[in-house]
Amino acid sequence: MTVRTDALLKELRKRLMPSQFRPSLLGMLTNPFYFARSNLHKNLATISGKVGGRMLDVGCGQKPYRHLFHVSEHVGLELDTPANRESKQADCFYDGHAFPFPDESFDTVFASQVFEHVFNPDEFLGEARRVLRPGGALLLTIPFVWEEHEQPFDFARYSSFGVTHVLEKHGFKVQQVVKSGGDLSVVLQIWGMYVYKALAPGKGLVKAAAAGLMTIPLNTAGSLLVPLMPKNPDLFLDLLVLAVKAEPR
Repeated sequence: MTVRTDALLKELRKRLMPSQFRPSLLGMLTNPFYFARSNLHKNLATISGKVGGRMLDVGCGQKPYRHLFHVSEHVGLELDTPANRESKQADCFYDGHAFPFPDESFDTVFASQVFEHVFNPDEFLGEARRVLRPGGALLLTIPFVWEEHEQPFDFARYSSFGVTHVLEKHGFKVQQVVKSGGDLSVVLQIWGMYVYKALAPGKGLVKAAAAGLMTIPLNTAGSLLVPLMPKNPDLFLDLLVLAVKAEPR
């Protein structure tokens, strides 16, 4: 019975996974992070057409945004841990320091919700620049208003000015900065996170289901209210930053 239950839970997770990252009715009903994820997906879909070629997806996880990019090759890279080898859809693994690729071997480096977990940003950006071809693109998504997560490996939050400064310091020229969720969805998402972490009972899928039931009214009503309320570009959920590898001075 336990083996069968585990198999059913694994299959359910697999079916629910796309709705955790893409805006959909199922996501609205089951995802306590619906507003952040739907805003991020929408903005990535818009900016994805500005990158191409051979892409390195650093911290790729399950490659939830692979369908948004029209690239010649999508190479997923993850930290080399037993858990990541078992659960992530990575093509390659690394030690957290040097990317295991030759110089100038990619046209795009993509890292979604990864940079805040990097305790060695100088080294990380140096490696990203090294593996990019001249004029290659770096696309980052970074949380701004968000809880501490994946503890204890949550090290930083970056403002639009802070990330621009750091990228320019490391030989990148920022082309575009998008503030994702700069509206009422910030408040709604904070409440959703609170419900999921503090009020929903259980663990795993049970907790997710309980949180979903508690946030269905919030997600549904909020989706109707957000377009009607004024925006606040100084308070937002995530940053999307597109930069290119600049020529050495």
